[in-house]
Amino acid sequence: METVVPSDSLLLERARQFDRQALAEIYDLYSPGLYRYAMRLLGDPQLAEECVAETFSRFLHALKDGKGPRDFLQAYLYRVAHNWITDLYRREPAPETLEETHPDFAPNPETAAEESLRDDHLLKAIRRLTPDQQQVILLKFVEEWENEAIARALNKPVGAVKSLQHRALASLQRILNEETR
Repeated sequence: METVVPSDSLLLERARQFDRQALAEIYDLYSPGLYRYAMRLLGDPQLAEECVAETFSRFLHALKDGKGPRDFLQAYLYRVAHNWITDLYRREPAPETLEETHPDFAPNPETAAEESLRDDHLLKAIRRLTPDQQQVILLKFVEEWENEAIARALNKPVGAVKSLQHRALASLQRILNEETR
């Protein structure tokens, strides 16, 4: 679900003036979600932290250059993070295995093992999708964003997001069916 902050435009205005409190509030508000998002796509805590750091570094550079978002800060930050992850995948192949994203939650070893295998299998299948399809699936079904928020993050019309979602789900079904044969 997209976080709605009533003072988002005021926060951005203060950030453009490099108000340290506003920048800290933005980081505190959006870094946990960005980390979860990066962790789901990368499966590596250090890379997820690097992604978050680079996202905020690029945000600060954009502000310094008089650029950056005028509104929809969350969508802007997720787009920057996604672009960084896409660039990383172009430089390096995606890892084959994923670390458990919630190691503290394990009802029992058998269930935890089954869930881990199922999650790894699904995430490997998601990684076979296009970068835009990956982002739509994760934002829609994991982060529980509305289509309008996803459209802002991808800088695409809502209809294109729905189409991406439909094609991504069809591709996932095909990939998963192929792998279970």
